Amino acid sequence: MEQNENTTNARQPENGAAEPSYSELVAVRREKLAALQQAGQDPFERTSWPQSDYAQPVKDAFVDPAEGEHGPAVCMAGRMMSKRVMGKASFADLRDCTGRIQLYVRREDVGVDEYQAFKKFDIGDIVGVRGFVFRTKMGEISVHVTEIVLLSKSLLPLPEKFHGLKDQETRYRQRYVDLIMNPEVRKTFEVRSGFIRYMRRYLDERGYMEVETPVLNTIAGGAAARPFITHHNTLDIDMYMRIATELPLKRLIIGGIDRVYEIGRIFRNEGMDPKHNPEFTTVELYQAYADFHTMMDIAEGILSGAAKELLGTYQVQWQGETIDLTPGWRRLTMVDAVKEYAGVDFGAITDDAEAVAAAKAIGVELADAAEKTWGNALYACFDQKVEEKLVQPTFITMYPVEVSPLTKRSPKDKRLTERFELFICHSELANAYSELNDPIDQRLRFQKQVEQRERGDDETEMMDEDFLTALEYGMPPTGGMGMGIDRCVMMLTNSSTIREVILFPTMKPLGTGEAAKKETEAAPAPAAAPAAPTAGIPAPAIDTLDLSKVEIEPLFQDMVDFETFSRSDFRTVKVTKCWAVPKSKKLLAFELNDGSGTPRVILSGIHEYYEPEQLVGRTLVAITNLPPRKMMGIDSCGMLISAVHSEQGEERLNLLMLDDRIPAGAKLY
Repeated sequence: MEQNENTTNARQPENGAAEPSYSELVAVRREKLAALQQAGQDPFERTSWPQSDYAQPVKDAFVDPAEGEHGPAVCMAGRMMSKRVMGKASFADLRDCTGRIQLYVRREDVGVDEYQAFKKFDIGDIVGVRGFVFRTKMGEISVHVTEIVLLSKSLLPLPEKFHGLKDQETRYRQRYVDLIMNPEVRKTFEVRSGFIRYMRRYLDERGYMEVETPVLNTIAGGAAARPFITHHNTLDIDMYMRIATELPLKRLIIGGIDRVYEIGRIFRNEGMDPKHNPEFTTVELYQAYADFHTMMDIAEGILSGAAKELLGTYQVQWQGETIDLTPGWRRLTMVDAVKEYAGVDFGAITDDAEAVAAAKAIGVELADAAEKTWGNALYACFDQKVEEKLVQPTFITMYPVEVSPLTKRSPKDKRLTERFELFICHSELANAYSELNDPIDQRLRFQKQVEQRERGDDETEMMDEDFLTALEYGMPPTGGMGMGIDRCVMMLTNSSTIREVILFPTMKPLGTGEAAKKETEAAPAPAAAPAAPTAGIPAPAIDTLDLSKVEIEPLFQDMVDFETFSRSDFRTVKVTKCWAVPKSKKLLAFELNDGSGTPRVILSGIHEYYEPEQLVGRTLVAITNLPPRKMMGIDSCGMLISAVHSEQGEERLNLLMLDDRIPAGAKLY
């Protein structure tokens, strides 16, 4: 049996020779391409292949032919995922968009020259084949190849088969390799596509019109969020990438399009965690002469109907919970929810100071920029004490006016609005209102938001004079809703992070700045690249520090006596788990192995510099004998050690990471 990088058997070094490095494998592939080009057989000059048959349908339709007859003829194409060369006959696996099928390639059938060329093909190459379908003695439906053609050359080796591509960060950065190596990933995005298709059909059948509204706006409105800012050169004005589609869609309701929706990308310049990505997809819909009760029915109908159609069941698994999406979801006012889950009856409280005191009594603090009112106290109690307890589908209704600047007040209690949010498994999936259509009240609400912005909250609404003008022409009573498509798909696919359901999630560049650019420009050609990890993916570039632009804090001149210093217990710790702290944009929580046998939790404000999945498994340094500090309601037991410097006025922080061979709990001297 011929042994090369393409065989599925493990490669055993012969006579003590070392296995070829990654750069050597790359060089060999480029040499093969050069030889093909020199021989006038450049695969990149091929423009098409008459693909008419696909792996899974071929296998599903196969019926064993009568004795002495061939199975059906096929013409297929795809990526070669394995190859087993055995003298005059070989086997290979072909994968196309439907699945995989085995190829049987024999020298007598394809010809001596073509067979010799096939033996030089590499795993990852794109090939076209003709042949007929048959069943092997082992019972596997396969293609007996009569022609095999190289259609495209893979110049980089795929991750080796045994370990595959498992590193999360690499999977997200190189989704193309992820899709090649992990076919189950495709299923997630098939569900995503199917969900959007179902949603469109659901709304179209109910008379909604799909529209498109601007991504660039002169005012960021429709949500409480920090926008991305760009500059329009011709007009010489700053513009905001949209944080919501709400205000343009409501202008269309005013213009007489009574049922309208938009599925589109939204951009928010905020923190990243398992539920948040700076760009994400929503559907917003508005219906004239309806209210938030109508929107509840639609939200329930879309999600339960999609689950039944796409998954065949109302029961889904998500975040370790069994979620029942059977229609008839619970509807609970925020006052009742806080009373049930936090033990505070805001329905019996009328005074602002009393409400704030009641919140403080259960460990709830209002944000610095928030007015100390009954409504803000109610919302803070819900946000900090109730949301995390909502597992099964629950509509939380009747939100305070203070946190609902675009929502119609409740006729029964002017402190509340006709708004709901849908929560499933601790996550908000939809937000809906009976839309505010009183332009005078709307102006006052906007003004409150402007005042809050002046107190330091840069996520509040801006004053939108054009929208107020539109409202003064008259908007009918309207129900509106926004639904996060990414989170809905997370639920339907049992995904733990939003990055699993976005094909190309936002990632911090591996190399940034002028120094990294110069290093890249000076790097050798890929064939001579340095050896990469065994997974077969080139090692990530390392940021290069330009020391001429670095400032460090002056050394302390005050002496600390040795006895005081020696009482600090510096230990190596292994990160077993890492996650973003809910409601915090900066904090990451670490579960650490400190060698004691008891997990240690430490919080660190480094989310701006690292994503949780980057840090799992790393070896860090911590002070372990500090008293616990309460941070966001979590005891942080110690401190992780980081190195801080300034670069062109910007603070840069780097966690101190050690060789992973150092055991957890090792003491530092």
